[in-house]
Amino acid sequence: MEQLKKKFIESALPQAAEVKNLLANHSDVVLGQYTIGQVISGMKGMTGLLTVTSKLDPEEGIRFRGYSIPELQEKLPRMNPDGEPLPEGLFHLMLIGELPSKEDVDYLSGDWQKRSYVPKHVFDVIDSMPMTTNPMTALSLAILSMATESKFQKAHQSGLNKKDYWDTTYEDSMNLIARLPRIASYIYRRLYHKNQHIEPDPYLDWAGNLAHMMGYESEDVKRLMRLYMLIHADHEGGNVSAHTTHLVASALSNAYLSYAAGMTGLAGPLHGYANQEVLSWISNMIKEIGEGDIPSKDKIISYIYQTLDDGKVVPGYGHAVLRKTDPRFTVLQEFAHKYTKDDPMIRVVDSLYEVVPPILGSVGKIKNPWPNVDAYSGCILNHYGIKEYGFYTVLFGVSRALGVLAQLIWDRAYNLPIERPSSHTLEWFKNKAGIK
Repeated sequence: MEQLKKKFIESALPQAAEVKNLLANHSDVVLGQYTIGQVISGMKGMTGLLTVTSKLDPEEGIRFRGYSIPELQEKLPRMNPDGEPLPEGLFHLMLIGELPSKEDVDYLSGDWQKRSYVPKHVFDVIDSMPMTTNPMTALSLAILSMATESKFQKAHQSGLNKKDYWDTTYEDSMNLIARLPRIASYIYRRLYHKNQHIEPDPYLDWAGNLAHMMGYESEDVKRLMRLYMLIHADHEGGNVSAHTTHLVASALSNAYLSYAAGMTGLAGPLHGYANQEVLSWISNMIKEIGEGDIPSKDKIISYIYQTLDDGKVVPGYGHAVLRKTDPRFTVLQEFAHKYTKDDPMIRVVDSLYEVVPPILGSVGKIKNPWPNVDAYSGCILNHYGIKEYGFYTVLFGVSRALGVLAQLIWDRAYNLPIERPSSHTLEWFKNKAGIK
């Protein structure tokens, strides 16, 4: 048995017994109350999911198995001392619950290389779509087409015992993660580079290979891709892409179908498109102000007030949970200052960071006036020549697979049931509120 799977068994089986005990002996424990407002406004803040991989702390940002992003920057293995942590290490941490060694990470990189073969019919599906196809549509259909390869689906149809559901789900998830860089880069080269494809490099890590197959050989871009994959990998269980993957999988849909469903949620403008909106807003601001590439702060301040007066938001600012600057923004800013400090758009982003929070704080528009990850991520991709805004969500989706599929393996180990909350009519809510 391969070493990562053995470690998962040692960690998961005792915890699965704990979950079973909670359900059998402590089901009546009351966790709290919720309101009509919480239900109708999207269940914000309601505890409704069991999540292993990460938790969003309002003051510290996302924590992966208890570790903050700055701590991961320090503790996760790297390709070299001055590089970025490898996403393979974060996946190991989310799956097993312990920090990996460099040997663990090298093993996982090699395992994903071995699993990365993409069946020909997947490329045929991509090639059958018009060149005007949205990249996220292509990604979702490519993932769906791989459901033919599901080991879980075949085993379940043959009468798989439910205590073993996790095993073939593990295999499906590992195969899917391994293939995503190849699929994403194929879509990228087809839509934006005249269908001229680049074969994978068997000596590169998972994120470095993605950069290579997209056509970027600069070590800086590979560093950026490792960082991008790391910080977008998970965001606890309630966001749309994570929750959708979990929900669909609760019906015992295989990992391919479940993750594809999550990607259709990520493709929504309120979830995965935010960094594109930031770039568009900054580009429009520079064009309308007409002062060259770097407008003065006074002009930027005037443009922000005009945006707010028009009933619009400043994209990249505010967060539903966080009450401070997103640590993902901070690590991207540090990366930008290290490698791209003279880029005009990066300098504009830094100027916005100085002036936007005080303005939003003074007008009381939002509870958190601080920037989130999207305020920086698209601008750095743009700096390195990845200017195809429509593809940014695909990169987000490749990264998010690490968290949602690690969680899916745990869902299967816990044998969580199908998710089926109750729902009521408007009349029921009106009666509860005392409205006649």
